[in-house]
Amino acid sequence: MAAPAHAVEVREHQYWLEDYGVTEAWETTRGEGVTIAVLDTGVDSSHPGFNGAMTGGTDVSGGGDGSGGPVEQTSTEHGTLVASLAVGRGEEFPAPEVIEPESFDDMSQEEWDEWFDEFMADLEEMYGEDWEEVIDEDLLDEFYEERTFPGMEDELEIEEPEEPEAPDVPWNERPVGVVGVAPEATIISASLVLEDPNPHGPGTEEQIAQAVVWAVDNGADIINMSIGSGVQDWPESWDEAFMHAEENDVLVIAAAGNRAAGHWSVGAPATIPGVLTVAGVDENRNISEDSSSQGIAVDIAAASEPLVGAVPEEGYATWTGTSGATPIVAGAAALVMAAHPELSASEVKHRLLTSADSEGAEGIDPEYGYGVLNVGEAVNGDVPEFNADDYDTLADWIRVHRRAEGGENGNGADIPEDSEVIAGPEGEPRELPRAAEVRSVQDWAGPVTLAAGGMVVVILMTLAAIHLISRRSQS
Repeated sequence: MAAPAHAVEVREHQYWLEDYGVTEAWETTRGEGVTIAVLDTGVDSSHPGFNGAMTGGTDVSGGGDGSGGPVEQTSTEHGTLVASLAVGRGEEFPAPEVIEPESFDDMSQEEWDEWFDEFMADLEEMYGEDWEEVIDEDLLDEFYEERTFPGMEDELEIEEPEEPEAPDVPWNERPVGVVGVAPEATIISASLVLEDPNPHGPGTEEQIAQAVVWAVDNGADIINMSIGSGVQDWPESWDEAFMHAEENDVLVIAAAGNRAAGHWSVGAPATIPGVLTVAGVDENRNISEDSSSQGIAVDIAAASEPLVGAVPEEGYATWTGTSGATPIVAGAAALVMAAHPELSASEVKHRLLTSADSEGAEGIDPEYGYGVLNVGEAVNGDVPEFNADDYDTLADWIRVHRRAEGGENGNGADIPEDSEVIAGPEGEPRELPRAAEVRSVQDWAGPVTLAAGGMVVVILMTLAAIHLISRRSQS
């Protein structure tokens, strides 16, 4: 298991912010004005680490409340983890509130007894069973009877302190919580249940198509898909949805998948032409043995282990997987879009890939793709001139590989003569999976249906270092 880390330690573990040039890119932009759609298990927007980052949501599973929040099915924390790495705002310790003695005097006896019981419970929690050896019991008795600590009243009479104002701390200097790669970008969330049969209604195939279309129609600039399947082909029903994204200049970014889930080769939707596919590396930039599939579809690599992220109910967790590498790249894409708003989605992808730090075999490596993400160079560096012909599109793939409508006997009427593609005897393209063959939680991405490899969730303390009495005063 991963070792627990308090909220104050979370930032210390986000090595990619420095190593990948994210903090350097923040000198230019932090992603303001860009919207990332997170298609996942739902995002807990009430987590203090988001602080208004989520601006819209829906549910396509039939099991959510329509807000884009977590669906009580399968891995409910996954979407929150993913979103935090893309747009997390970090947290500030709340400024302690000043408690004046008369605030205790205003309590009824019942209210005072309840407050005092909670206070005593906190003492025991703070100091353990031996707290009586640390705290003078007579002092506590006097506090209970008089409702003031000895000397408290005199101290306040000398100088009545004012309630301090919380400082406006930049994202990269906030002391606790996860800070996303694009901490001023916003997210919209579509919640899914990636399990077939889905107890709430529509299957995986239908949910994903619906979620992609919804994201495009609701203002997404980038779609983050930290999900994957065990097959390279995708159902024909997805063509229209992903074409909708391509035609509306929305960049789709998907996880390569995890070997630990039994997926040695990249699976759909990461294999769809035009989708930016993300592999995973460790802190030393070695391909993760458990958390990264390989294949010709891989475009770029980013951190997949060790990772930290936010989980529902104000917690944090350690985890691994290309699920986490994907939103890191999505956040980087948001920074590029914010810095270069004139670029198309394909040109943003081009900047990310051609600025990557070369790793692996010469050329495009089946594990690293173009290399390891370099956010500083992607945002501010010089890159080779963009040539659209260098990148595949879904439109071209459909024209070549899907069975053409019309034509003599329907035999590949739309296949170019120079494509070297030979239609089958019945004009069929390469074999496609039927819905019933591709729809189980194991088939989609191993035990979690998501690109999280060996995820170990440890709920961590989030509101540390707040003065005991000031915390109780808020109740």
